[in-house]
Amino acid sequence: MSDTVLLERVTPEITQLTLNRPEKLNAMNDELINAIYTRCDEIEDDPDCRVVILTGAGRGFCAGLDLGGFGSAPRQKGWGGPAAGMAVQQHIAGVMPRLRALRQPVIAAVNGPATGGGLALALASDIRVCSTSARFNVAFVRIGLSGCDVGVSWLLPRLIGASRATEMMLTGRLIDAEEADRFGLVSRVVPDGEVVGAAMEIAQTIVGNSPFGVWMTKEVAWANREVAGFQAAIDLENRTQILTSFSADQREAMVAFLEKRPPVFNRK
Repeated sequence: MSDTVLLERVTPEITQLTLNRPEKLNAMNDELINAIYTRCDEIEDDPDCRVVILTGAGRGFCAGLDLGGFGSAPRQKGWGGPAAGMAVQQHIAGVMPRLRALRQPVIAAVNGPATGGGLALALASDIRVCSTSARFNVAFVRIGLSGCDVGVSWLLPRLIGASRATEMMLTGRLIDAEEADRFGLVSRVVPDGEVVGAAMEIAQTIVGNSPFGVWMTKEVAWANREVAGFQAAIDLENRTQILTSFSADQREAMVAFLEKRPPVFNRK
């Protein structure tokens, strides 16, 4: 397995993924993208993993596409011209829904630049925290491409509003950690060197909740960004609440709360 994306079991229930091309500010090439897919498969097959922390090695989170050359994509063989480009484009873009599809919440611990595809990785995570040196921008428009790429035009307006998102996509300007916090792009800003620790604090709090309850919360929170109306959102919530109420872990959580003790969950 390539060490382009490192997987570390930080605690029995918390896994850290580290993008590991620090000499390139963890820019995306085919090896890194393939490794993210592989690591997501490993996490999905790990019943003990409850939360994922995603960060970057060195002084940056992810500088987006490696302009020195991406490489090739699966199922690109035999295609040329625009079709070959589309195969690469779809392969990169597919990482974002892959993160959303994980049952485990993903916390992006953004250390330094998160630009282009790196911004998209942060947006596709469930929670974002960043260091004071973090910088965010929609880089695609700065190199002659559309600012709408790999899910950004869907994700960014839902996080910070249409006006601010459209400005970022049209200008490609960098926003710093303070502005990202003010926009609501991140949930907290911490000093450099402390961002993974801040993500760990959030992860440990999540682990204190029932596995099925957390899974369903992530699933419904994402699904209800896409439903057409208020009543449809409530209908989905209602059904999920009843579904979770039949789990043994829900009963354990209730008993533990009444007995003022930590719950012991069995994923049942």
